Amino acid sequence: MTLRVPFRCIDVREAADVIHRGDVLLIDVRDIDAFDQTHIAGARHVSVHNLSAIINGTARSKPVLIYCYHGYASREFAKIFSDFGFTNVYSLDGGYNAWQQSRQTAPRAKPNEVLRQWLVENGFPSDDVNAVIANGTTPLMKASRLGHGEVIHLLIKAGAQLNATNADRNNALWLACVGNHLEVIDMLIDAGIDIDNRNDNGATPLMYAASAGKAAVIERLLANGADVTPETLDGFTALDLAVTIECLTLLRRASRIERKAEADTAQRV
Repeated sequence: MTLRVPFRCIDVREAADVIHRGDVLLIDVRDIDAFDQTHIAGARHVSVHNLSAIINGTARSKPVLIYCYHGYASREFAKIFSDFGFTNVYSLDGGYNAWQQSRQTAPRAKPNEVLRQWLVENGFPSDDVNAVIANGTTPLMKASRLGHGEVIHLLIKAGAQLNATNADRNNALWLACVGNHLEVIDMLIDAGIDIDNRNDNGATPLMYAASAGKAAVIERLLANGADVTPETLDGFTALDLAVTIECLTLLRRASRIERKAEADTAQRV
């Protein structure tokens, strides 16, 4: 039985990177009239009428990027591809509207001399804040792992892709958690990074922190709204993965609060 790999929602900057890498099946699920009028270069129009043919005629390892008008319908289509065993499925947050707006956005600031020097010292080209080295590591990931807050500020200002992921599909937030850099965790979340990003095992940063016994990291992630409910591909939550009493206590408390909030919502409805 093939394990289902969850699809990921990505922003326009990461979508542009996926498209730039090539070999992606780019799918437009808007109405055919909208598609005929304008669409992202290289996109194919897909609807319920030709969906089965596209799925059956595409290798499951081929990356699939799906967009709609605003980013809602594309998630439903992305889930279908994921359910059918595709391993690299993306839904564009904000849809085609966000893509159009991004084309009109003013260019980001160029790396200054301090950032250029840091990039070179750490094995990256001096003029590319989204360059990739071994294991799919970007400058933002490395700076997050090292806890270089000022560099992270400069990278984000210069247009570093917040939600880029490495070969294991971990984002920079995961690397900040590995390094126990609490202030960096706050910086990345404030900038808009996906706090519940799932890697190729379906694990989130909160799950990693639980399995590594990092209570301070768990506390910081929970304070910033990390979700306690996601499960790995094997069906384990962060609570299941907790390895210390302190971690277990924090996650149990958060789980109780989550259940109470759900119950209160149900009563109001």
